Amino acid sequence: MTFKSPVTLLGLVAVSAIPALSQGRGGGDWATAGGDAQRTAWVRTDPKLSPDTLKSANFSFLWKKKFDNAPRQGNGLTAPTLMDRFIGHRGFRSYAFTGGSSDNVIVMDTDLARIEWQKHFTGGTGSAANNTQGTAACPGGLSAAVTRPVGTAFPNTANAGGLGGGGRGGPAKSGVGDPDEGAVILREMAAQAAGRAGQAGRGGAQAGRGPAGPAGPPRGRQPQYVYAISSDGTLHSMYLSNGEEPKASVKFLPAGANVTGVAVVDGVAYASTADACNGTQDGIWALNLETGAVTSAKATPIGTDGFSFGPDGTLYVANGDEVAALEAKTLASKASYKAGSPLSSSPILFENKGKTLIAVGAKDGSIHIIDAASPSVAVSKATGGAAVEALSTYIAGGARYILAARGKTITNHKVTDAGSLEAGWISPALQGAAKPMILNGIVFALSAGDKSTPAVLYALNSATGKEIWNSGKTVTSWVPHNGGLAAGGSTVYFGTHDGTLWAFGAPIEH
Repeated sequence: MTFKSPVTLLGLVAVSAIPALSQGRGGGDWATAGGDAQRTAWVRTDPKLSPDTLKSANFSFLWKKKFDNAPRQGNGLTAPTLMDRFIGHRGFRSYAFTGGSSDNVIVMDTDLARIEWQKHFTGGTGSAANNTQGTAACPGGLSAAVTRPVGTAFPNTANAGGLGGGGRGGPAKSGVGDPDEGAVILREMAAQAAGRAGQAGRGGAQAGRGPAGPAGPPRGRQPQYVYAISSDGTLHSMYLSNGEEPKASVKFLPAGANVTGVAVVDGVAYASTADACNGTQDGIWALNLETGAVTSAKATPIGTDGFSFGPDGTLYVANGDEVAALEAKTLASKASYKAGSPLSSSPILFENKGKTLIAVGAKDGSIHIIDAASPSVAVSKATGGAAVEALSTYIAGGARYILAARGKTITNHKVTDAGSLEAGWISPALQGAAKPMILNGIVFALSAGDKSTPAVLYALNSATGKEIWNSGKTVTSWVPHNGGLAAGGSTVYFGTHDGTLWAFGAPIEH
């Protein structure tokens, strides 16, 4: 493996007002880019939407919100991450977290289509970078999504593909606490207060050096965080409810790096950097949130997601013509697979007939399937077609499928019991196919557009590829290079280059 590049960060300051049309909806728990640690881009169930009910549910435009975010080259708003029904001192909230190229984080209340809180990062090269537009490869500012902690275990797929069940991302947590512990809300507020008091008691000696979040209280629920990397290379750990940082940000990456992926797993923040921006070596980076120690591994991360995780925590990255497996936390090399031709997508992972399989796409159009237990040789390889830019995966009718974004189309492939691929349907022509996502049997395909062509969202039947619905001329800008889809609570979200966050879904009944 080989190493290069630094990070850049976030932006977006909000300003425009928009009507609240989705009360009571909920955002879902799309916690990181691609939805989960395996980057599958798959929402398994939904209480309202399926290929048969999309039209009767009146799936349509719900709201948009314009932010004061200056785009930088091809970057604008990042793909949002979501959290459903957070319990705070003001009751339940459903949030969408997005970052933008002006070094800001903005959090939307998706039920009310209003800004819950926003934060702007200054200092280091963050402010300096805002005075120049950079280059196409190294635009500066924020480049990677805001993220929440994720687990690496494969999600339960027992009810996948069926209508209903946990459409809001899981059952609500009661506000009634355990005996002698008080209400959940009060405990969480007390935990946050204890964290602030503990930090104050430690004084300034640890300022700027300590871990990215305070130790949790011995009893009760621990505070919840969202994480972002600013353009000066620091990791910010923010309370989910209000954006407050209980401790100073922690230096993670060289200033001005181009961050292509971020995730927080098991107390460690991971990032991938590319294009050798500002002299930073490309690679994979890990920050221990407890100790503040930083580890790195040389690589040339490929694809929109940067990297992905297996259920045992192993990190996988497409690196030139190989898929490298790195040990959790230490990033020590474990194994690798040589594709024999340049790769062009980030890897995704999935379970198939009791095996953990890895899928990765190549510039020659091939899709390689690798067994994580013995990755040196491919289980199968499907050839043909345009270069594969992004992959997604889902289960329908008991069978596993893979979707491949190939520039102007999305192709569907069935994974057999043996792990080989059978070619399926091909989508209608798109103006730049973004990474597709699957919601309860519906494939949402985003035609990203360009400077002269606005984006269009399509809903396709996952069984046939037939178009069910499209957004027509509703969207007025294009999807930035660091943007993409997220979904939850019967709603699909994405941001555009002009700083607008869009929501399409099933309207609330009154």
